[in-house]
Amino acid sequence: MCRHLAYLGHEEPLGRLLTEPPHSLYRQSWAPRHQRHGTVNADGFGVGWYAGDDPAPARYRRAGPIWADQSFADLARVVRTSALLAAVRDATLAGADAEAAAAPYASGSWLFSHNGAVKGWPRSLAPLTPTLPAADLLAMEARNDSAFVWALVLARLRAGDDESQALADTALEVAEAAPGSRLNLLLTNGETIAATTWGDTLWYLTSSRGTVVASEPYDDDPRWQEVPDRTLLAASRTDVLLTPLKEPSDAASALAPSKEPRT
Repeated sequence: MCRHLAYLGHEEPLGRLLTEPPHSLYRQSWAPRHQRHGTVNADGFGVGWYAGDDPAPARYRRAGPIWADQSFADLARVVRTSALLAAVRDATLAGADAEAAAAPYASGSWLFSHNGAVKGWPRSLAPLTPTLPAADLLAMEARNDSAFVWALVLARLRAGDDESQALADTALEVAEAAPGSRLNLLLTNGETIAATTWGDTLWYLTSSRGTVVASEPYDDDPRWQEVPDRTLLAASRTDVLLTPLKEPSDAASALAPSKEPRT
């Protein structure tokens, strides 16, 4: 598994969100508190952030552990942003993709991360390859399950689906093709956050500074709220909406009736 985090709100240094809190994403790379699968997130990390009026985010990704990168420590101290997505990658099988396998993946204004694993990859998702244009398959950044899931999400976004619908439909499609998969997906466009819970933990925190959505709390603030499993989360800087996800075998509609917004 991995750990990831997205933020929308007042402009902050990267470090205030990613390295300074007592249980920050930085610390979660070797001492996560709620991780259910795997223990050390040392096979790469990445952060994507939005700057000024440019809708396309910048990214900084590396193949090694976050604690070994002194350049990132400097960046985190001085770079400021009002929106970001960051992730640390669980130790996994050896591969040739290096930092290309580290989230966040990106296209246009979108940043994406997958916390989980596709059961039976790659054979389990082979039946889904015809749903993607050949150019999208050839353009995949890495040859792993997360990159393929991102290609499925991106195809829906480019077809006109909104972020929440694209995540929900992709999670249900992959869960049906590969039962037992863990599919905590996280997506932002710099203005909103969408996420799914499917097999692992997710929490959110709203405050006067903004909204944080993360695999686990980075401190002991009692305002953190845990998201139930099989849930779609949609967030802005001030509001969070939770919607239960139906099982793949349920009716054609991917989403159950909405709950009231949580603030």
